[in-house]
Amino acid sequence: MSTNQIKTNYPALYTLISVFFFWGFIAAGNGVFIPFCKSYFNLDQFQSQLIDFAFYGAYYLGALGLYFFSSISGKDVVGLWGYKKSISFGLLFSFIGALLMILAVNFGGFSAILFALFIVALGFSLQQTAANPFAVLLGDPKTGSTRINLGGGINSFGTMIAPIVVTFALFGVATVNDDDIKHLGLDTVSYLYATVGGLFLICALIIGLSKNVPAGINTEKVEKSNKALITLGVITLLLMVCFAPIFDSYSNLSPTISAEELRSLEHYRMYWLIGALLVIVAGLLFANQAATKKSEGWGAMKYPQLVLGMLAIFTYVGVEVAIGSNLGGLLKTPEFGSLQASDIGPYVSMYWGSLMIGRWAGAISAFNFKSVTKKMLLIVMPILAFIIILAVNFITGKDITPLYYYIFCVFIQIGAFFLCKDKPARTLMIFSVLGVISMLIGLFSTGTIAIYAFLAGGLWCSIMWPAIFSLAILGLGKHTTQGSAFLIMMILGGGIIPPIQGKLSDIIGIHESYIVTVVCFVYLAVFAFVVKGILKKQNIDVDAIEMEMDASHEPLAV
Repeated sequence: MSTNQIKTNYPALYTLISVFFFWGFIAAGNGVFIPFCKSYFNLDQFQSQLIDFAFYGAYYLGALGLYFFSSISGKDVVGLWGYKKSISFGLLFSFIGALLMILAVNFGGFSAILFALFIVALGFSLQQTAANPFAVLLGDPKTGSTRINLGGGINSFGTMIAPIVVTFALFGVATVNDDDIKHLGLDTVSYLYATVGGLFLICALIIGLSKNVPAGINTEKVEKSNKALITLGVITLLLMVCFAPIFDSYSNLSPTISAEELRSLEHYRMYWLIGALLVIVAGLLFANQAATKKSEGWGAMKYPQLVLGMLAIFTYVGVEVAIGSNLGGLLKTPEFGSLQASDIGPYVSMYWGSLMIGRWAGAISAFNFKSVTKKMLLIVMPILAFIIILAVNFITGKDITPLYYYIFCVFIQIGAFFLCKDKPARTLMIFSVLGVISMLIGLFSTGTIAIYAFLAGGLWCSIMWPAIFSLAILGLGKHTTQGSAFLIMMILGGGIIPPIQGKLSDIIGIHESYIVTVVCFVYLAVFAFVVKGILKKQNIDVDAIEMEMDASHEPLAV
């Protein structure tokens, strides 16, 4: 091993960490951008959720495209290019998306904004595929997970601060009535993406042109899995079939349509959305059943823990994004304070900050602390993260007093950490059950208690990814890398479940639509229970395995 690999390349590492920050920043900023676009473009809740569809759909298509070319060529495409070039290419792609966003807000419309956001996220997909192994290359491999967790911590800070910055960029410090939003200019959005795009370009040049940064070439062969590839291709085509009628119905919507016809159309769109969900669930279950009978050509999909884990990742990302993206619409209702879009920033920040609270606490397990020190940090880190969230929001001049007592939810999470003992199945079960309880409390109450209950969804989602990931790839052996790629594709949940909740809210109301989140957390609890039995049949004792809060496979924009 060469010396420059053992000695950490700090300039390159700091540049890479700044990229981690903006992944989280753009993703979480959508939580404020969605209600803004809803008022500005006069959209319904479903249409506003198309922002998530475009953003997370790009992750799926990007990962699927890389898997397709790797499967056809028999080699890892990203590894063949080199992690260094792949990150640079991804950054340049996102830079192009930022330029398109500037053009979209000045000369286009909502559809143009969606396309620009899709291009930005497509670049993110390539960046994140290469970023984690690239971070390992920037120093001693033994400390690689520490560098990745550092990036994950900065990413979480980006998700927390984004709603604050985006709120300021869109509305300034004043409260803006929702009816007046359509009269605002979009110049600040242009400035925001000009800044972000410039940073993408600078980072691309620093990483791409630096002679001291390792290329990260990987020429290992990729095991072919043609049947899995065909199945994913069919699933993608069927998803396109499901969404095409929905978009077509919007483009042909008559301004003279009656209320009865509109209600009928809403249900029609809901049927197609449910169809898209069934395509994914049925497609994956079919793949696993067929692979169980004859495993040749299916690769990692022959393992039931992986297929059910793919559905778990799909569900987890979906519920995490859905809670935050629909939060703005919820807070506008009379039962939840009748807040204006310009005043929801602190709440969206606290939701995404809740993920930061959990991830900072969870990351303690990645370091070799003594038992007493670890226990003390499990108490101190969440409280410190909570104080930081309040402090950052306080600086903006917004009223944060309604959020003070949310600290009691943080105390509950601290207690949950001690009960989990770093066991992935136990962690997922406890946090999923807490998620179900929180969402039910939110559904059957209003006001501050309900708001806290929904915000706490971020606390319970915070460390689900490593728990699900650990359980899904156990026992995969040589198929672990391929299984990891399949799991990352399931970020698609962030593009499917939020629109389903959005459309349901148009039919039964935004508050009632949170029943979707209950169903999601129930499935995650079921997966935690069922996967233990599956792995036990493979002579794998889940309770003997400790989970490290390692972000090495985590989609850090989520």
